[in-house]
Amino acid sequence: MSKSALRQLPESVDVLIVGAGAAGLMCAATAGKRGRRVLVLDHANRVGKKILMSGGGRCNFTNLYTSPENYYSQNPHFCKSALARYTQWDFIALVEKHSIPYHEKTLGQLFCDNKSKDIVDMLLAECRAAKAQIRTRCGIQSIEPLGTGFLVNTGLGKVVCESLVIATGGLSIPTMGATGFGYDVARQFGLKIVPTRPALVPFTLHRHQLEQQQALPGSALPVIASCGEGSFPEQMLFTHRGLSGPAVLQISSYWREGMSVEFDLVPGRNLGEWISEKRRQNPDSYLHRVLAELWSKKLVQHFLQRQGIDSRPLKQYGETALADIALKLQYWKLVPAGTEGYRTAEVTLGGVDTDGISSRTMECKTQSGLYFIGEVLDVTGWLGGYNFQWAWASGHAAGEVV
Repeated sequence: MSKSALRQLPESVDVLIVGAGAAGLMCAATAGKRGRRVLVLDHANRVGKKILMSGGGRCNFTNLYTSPENYYSQNPHFCKSALARYTQWDFIALVEKHSIPYHEKTLGQLFCDNKSKDIVDMLLAECRAAKAQIRTRCGIQSIEPLGTGFLVNTGLGKVVCESLVIATGGLSIPTMGATGFGYDVARQFGLKIVPTRPALVPFTLHRHQLEQQQALPGSALPVIASCGEGSFPEQMLFTHRGLSGPAVLQISSYWREGMSVEFDLVPGRNLGEWISEKRRQNPDSYLHRVLAELWSKKLVQHFLQRQGIDSRPLKQYGETALADIALKLQYWKLVPAGTEGYRTAEVTLGGVDTDGISSRTMECKTQSGLYFIGEVLDVTGWLGGYNFQWAWASGHAAGEVV
């Protein structure tokens, strides 16, 4: 068979899925197993790009502790049905069925032992078994509703489908092909869009803030990052542009421009009481040497300089002065300049308003046969495998009914 024949699209299918990412491939495999004729189209040159780059190349594919509380949405109840009907245990069972070795890293985060490609290969194997067809390098030019179904004009020709599934993701990481196509489709059919913004993204700092910490890029420490209603205990990393690390990425989803973020730099301890105890044990110890038990020498020097604190033997500080020093050192409050934006954001907050979507089937309430799944919806998970679990769960929910 010629290469062009392999590329040719069928004239009609039961289910057309736009987007060959996590949600789209899960939906394709699920629908195909029901005997539905499935076609998946993606404008990118390969499938599952975001899966491949995730988790440092090892794909944090789910989380042991997934629950609806781990998701942001204007309607926090929307995600409950899909997550309850396709759980983390269901996906883990699929991973084990394909004999993919994996491990728990921290906080319930599950990663492949080898490479993210194992997950993509698994999904492609499931699609092959379900006889779902996949075409890459195929953009969508227009979508026209018919009496029943849709006429979809693509770069490879026209396709008529009964069910149309939009699994195009959000705006994060445009270098991998992210676009606002899914939002455009939603608007075409009268759905509202919850304003979008980058999430799970590093902070940038103002020039004067960066100048203060120019010796710190690469340094990391455990913190509790707090902003608004959010609070996360995890690692923070100093970078050349600002701040990153899991704690920062998590709290970025709660941050808005102009808001301050507070970091507890000694999580789980009262620094004042701890230093007072050190003084009782050895009053001749210098402050900087005591603090070096908590932080690297580079960080100790930076924190002391930032607060204008001289390091002296602990016995030379009065109780009140020592308590004030401890407070200044333990809690760091700042207003970030911004974030690194969609360029490095792991996900997009906001998206297709779930008020217009069935939480059971992912079908548009006002357009029969039109479905939205995955990141394109206004459902955003925490860092740590939660967004993939939403992709699996929402893709499976739609795949069961399309």
